[in-house]
Amino acid sequence: MHNPARVLYGRLPDYHLSASGRAMARAAAEHVAGLGRPIAQLRCSPLERTQESAAPFAELTGLAPVLEERIIEPTNVFEGRRMSRALRNPLNWWYLRRPSVPSWGEPYRSVAERMLAAMGDCADAATGTDAGDIVLVSHQAPIWITHLAVAGLPLRHDPRSRRCALSSVTTFERVGDAWHEIDYAEPAASGIDLGAV
Repeated sequence: MHNPARVLYGRLPDYHLSASGRAMARAAAEHVAGLGRPIAQLRCSPLERTQESAAPFAELTGLAPVLEERIIEPTNVFEGRRMSRALRNPLNWWYLRRPSVPSWGEPYRSVAERMLAAMGDCADAATGTDAGDIVLVSHQAPIWITHLAVAGLPLRHDPRSRRCALSSVTTFERVGDAWHEIDYAEPAASGIDLGAV
């Protein structure tokens, strides 16, 4: 991600992939294509950086990415700020009063519910002649929160401890009405993100 000011960009517009970020997105797309499984749908968050990350998937699958609002980054009051500075300011400490919610942005439960709803709707649509895997290009926080929800773990967590590297691939499978995480891969494991939290 091109982020010379090293701010938390969240849902802010005009944050684009760097050359390294484009290469990492390509590695993720090649990893998924290399699995040899049919891809039925390609959806991405409406933010520019996820649309750019979806581009190599579109190229390799021939599918046009469909924008999916429900898989967007959570809201965050610290957007546009450098976290190391923002957290030193006592005026911002109020936002940290309830980390279990979290009090600085969209509740974890809301993120999990919208992500699982989007996944369920996509899975419902991928039947019959349209059956196949679904690629959702989302963001670190919603993916990690979905992982926690599917695993039945508490949604409260320290954002610095997320196992969700740049351009990583987390794979979920629905069996009946239940989702299960079946794989996690880091095809572009050397990436460094200068803005995501």
